[in-house]
Amino acid sequence: MESRTIEKQEGEGWEVVSQAPGKIRTEITFRRPAPRSRRLLWIVGGGVLTLALATIITIGVIGEKNTAPAESASPVTTDAAEPSEQPSSKATGTAQAPAPAPNDDFVLTPENNPEFAALLALTDTCSPDIAAFAAAHRGQTISFPGSIVAMGPHEGARTRYDILINAGDFSETFSQPGPSFQFRDENTVSDLHFVGSVPDTIGVGTNLGVTAEVDRYVDKQCLFLLNPVSTAVR
Repeated sequence: MESRTIEKQEGEGWEVVSQAPGKIRTEITFRRPAPRSRRLLWIVGGGVLTLALATIITIGVIGEKNTAPAESASPVTTDAAEPSEQPSSKATGTAQAPAPAPNDDFVLTPENNPEFAALLALTDTCSPDIAAFAAAHRGQTISFPGSIVAMGPHEGARTRYDILINAGDFSETFSQPGPSFQFRDENTVSDLHFVGSVPDTIGVGTNLGVTAEVDRYVDKQCLFLLNPVSTAVR
């Protein structure tokens, strides 16, 4: 009976743990072992879970290593992003001079403008330098000592004249330097704007202090046209 019982229970998957024979009966202890397939499933599942956790931990460590150098290499702060202030003139001990503003009332003279002084010293009244000066300074005011070297009615008019002026005092013995300046179609009384004593008449040989506005240069005639601003007899 014991053998048959054991054989039967083992056939159903039980395993003999112990056997204690007695006078009347024998006590047999059985246990059912865990199926091998389930144990294998737990082993495989545990291994997969462990591998997954190890992979996650590894990725996290690598991510932290990559993030840390990037953050330390290029820190961005509010102070760094703001532009640095330029030191004030008081801090550096120097004052910045303002850029000079153009002054339309500035009068060019041989004393304050070397270019104009060189122009008045030219001996060629048809020099291209005269045309360049007239174009560059058109509308500006110039002032220089000059004299009348020629004068005639403008296109037959009785009270309007074309007045040719050279730089410097009038001379009958030598040619005066500088351009051939001309007041064109002007009235000698109202248009020349005399200051100081007003002369009764003017003509060839009259020395003048000329202040005039640059008009233009006539290439074909080599004439530097001026518009009178004020005139004084010297």
